[in-house]
Amino acid sequence: MKIHYDLSNIKTYINRQSHFELNDFVSQFEKNLKRIKKFKEIDSKTKILEVGTGTGWFPILCRKYGIDCEGLEICPQFVEYAKQFGRKHGIEPNIKLGNIEEVDIGKSTYDIIITLSTFEHVERWQKGLMNIYDALKPSGLLYFYSTNKFCLWSGECHIPFYGWLPDRWRYRLRTFSQGEDIMKLGIDFNQFTYPQLQRFFKHIGFSEVMDVFDVIGTDDLIYPTFWKKMLLHVMKQLVILKPLALFLLPGTLFVCKK
Repeated sequence: MKIHYDLSNIKTYINRQSHFELNDFVSQFEKNLKRIKKFKEIDSKTKILEVGTGTGWFPILCRKYGIDCEGLEICPQFVEYAKQFGRKHGIEPNIKLGNIEEVDIGKSTYDIIITLSTFEHVERWQKGLMNIYDALKPSGLLYFYSTNKFCLWSGECHIPFYGWLPDRWRYRLRTFSQGEDIMKLGIDFNQFTYPQLQRFFKHIGFSEVMDVFDVIGTDDLIYPTFWKKMLLHVMKQLVILKPLALFLLPGTLFVCKK
C-alpha cells in the first residue's frame, strides 16, 4: 500500500471525530488494557506499539498514564491530527508515519503490539502480521481486533450481510457511497474469519492463540445479568456452540503469545 496525502474520505472522517475529547476514549482504553493485563503485566518498563493509530487516542492515553507506547500510522492526515489532539491535552504522542507491510519495526523490540480495526485495511495483511511477530520480544503479546466476515452487521458499512458480499461488490458499494479515495485508504480489503486468522497466527509461530472467548469475562458484559453470564459460560464450555458464536460475532478478537 502506498502512502497518500490529502484524501477526501479521511478529511470527512476526521471532521466527524473532531468533537470527541480524550476522556471519551478512557473507558475503551481501560477495557483493552484490562484484557491485556490478564495475560501480561504492564509497567513503566513495558514497551508497546500500536499499529494503525487513527486519531491517536491510544498512544496519547498511554503517555498520559506513564506507559511507553509508540504508534505507527500509514495516513499523514491521521498522524498530524493525532499530534494536534495530543498537544491539545498537553501530550506529545510518539507516532511515526509508515506502512506495516514495508516499514522496519525492528526485531524482538516490543513487549506488546496492539492493532484495533486496522488489518481489514491492510492489503498484504500476512506480511504485516509477520512483521509484527518478528518485532515482538520472546513471550511478547499481540492484541488484535478486526472484521468478522459473516457477522450480520459490519462496522465498515451499515447494511446487513455486508461482509458476505464478494470483494468486487463491496468495493463498488463503497466507492459509490464514499468516492474513489476510499480505495486508496479505508476500504476493507479483508473480511476475516476466526478459523482463517487462527490458522495463520499458529502458522507464523505464535505459541498460544486465544480467541474472544478466552479473552473476555463476565466483567466485559454490558449489564451483566445472570442470564448473560450463564450464556457466556455455556458458549465457553460447549464445543458445538462456540464455532457458531464465533461465526456471527461482530469482530475478530485475538490475544496471541509469541
